[in-house]
Amino acid sequence: MSRSAHPAGPRHADVLPEGHYLAPPADLNALDAKVWAQTVTRNEGGVLTVGGIDVKRLAEEFGTPAYILDETDFRARARAWRTAFGSDADVFYAGKAFLSRAVVRWLNEEGLNLDVCSGGELTTALSAGMPAERIAFHGNNKSAEEIERAIRAGVGRIVLDSFLEIARVAHIAQSLGKRQRVQIRVTVGVEAHTHEFIATAHEDQKFGIPLADGQASEAVRRALQLDGLELIGIHSHIGSQIFDMSGFEVAAHRVVGLLKDIRDEHGVELPEIDLGGGLGIAYTSDDDPREPHEIAKALTEIVTRECEAAKLRTPRISVEPGRAVVGPTAFTLYEVGTIKPLDGLRTYVSVDGGMSDNIRTALYDAEYSVALASRTSDAGPMLSRVVGKHCESGDIVVRDAFLPADLAPGDLIAVPATGAYCRSMASNYNHVLRPPVVAVKDGEARVIVRRETEEDLLRLDVG
Repeated sequence: MSRSAHPAGPRHADVLPEGHYLAPPADLNALDAKVWAQTVTRNEGGVLTVGGIDVKRLAEEFGTPAYILDETDFRARARAWRTAFGSDADVFYAGKAFLSRAVVRWLNEEGLNLDVCSGGELTTALSAGMPAERIAFHGNNKSAEEIERAIRAGVGRIVLDSFLEIARVAHIAQSLGKRQRVQIRVTVGVEAHTHEFIATAHEDQKFGIPLADGQASEAVRRALQLDGLELIGIHSHIGSQIFDMSGFEVAAHRVVGLLKDIRDEHGVELPEIDLGGGLGIAYTSDDDPREPHEIAKALTEIVTRECEAAKLRTPRISVEPGRAVVGPTAFTLYEVGTIKPLDGLRTYVSVDGGMSDNIRTALYDAEYSVALASRTSDAGPMLSRVVGKHCESGDIVVRDAFLPADLAPGDLIAVPATGAYCRSMASNYNHVLRPPVVAVKDGEARVIVRRETEEDLLRLDVG
């Protein structure tokens, strides 16, 4: 199986192109463990279950659409990352993937640190008891107020993203009588094999300070001279939904080269290197992600080898998995509404959500799987496009999939691997209410983020 990232570029809009990989599965009722959370199965009646609870019960109790999150799977994945890297490295969960106070508590209990990139994420983290020293604060345009809050709280590190921010953080820290631990984010000129909107280490984009033309070296020089800063390392992030480790190898080579230059010019060996996150997950059976222990072994070997070649002490490694922890742990449960067959093309299956609860298909041409959840079926496969209820032709949830030909209004369908970026990027387009997040574990279900109400919408509208 290929370990390259799944296609994310333009796709044929009307029909499957000749030679496309998608073919009817041998069994429409089968569940590929690669794309579903670990406790998801079917009961004797053929109904999808998670954590011992069937989706019909979940739909009755919590409504649809709803994000259903397998807490057991989340905790297991968090532990797997912590165990894979061990005590000699740091694992920061990337909160942008999905953050709630329940998730913060799980992370804390499982020994992961937390990466935030806004004042709101910082507030959520602190309010749920995450120790401030285990929080990293990211962002390309942190406000002075956000920086002051972070420093007052005692966050463990602030990742500096520009020359202006170097001076701003130093000034605020010094005015508070603090010395803030920081890393400098550099762009290393690596083109990650992913969609252009989520590739972040090439030079023509908004994040970081380029290695080119000595800019990163100058940033280091300034940070080392400022009393309000304690420079602890270099940060690099090459993109998201990446399966190929070669990009990390090139990035590590260039970052270690910068560390060598810093030692030679300033007599300082920085103790840390953060290689970011971005490791991919399986959205379809065609995707082939690596396990945390494979990733840990590969990254550790890459950094160690590069440091030995440069005659540097191997720095402490940090990584920032977000999607790789939460992405596979959740699915979105929908109810089927309108079914519209188009002869010679496909059948459009409309659900009671759409781009307001999953913008990724419209934004990135992301690919997803889908399954009939409320029953099994012996009917033949029907080429389908799962679409939402919004007034937008691009309102697509699953671009191309096979569902049973006897699919009917009122059936429940489930889209797996929606734990990352779906609720985080959800909107109120068409004044549609954002769905709840329901955590399920050991036969019990509870709301950890409630469904919005029309009263919530009107409360913000001051007239």
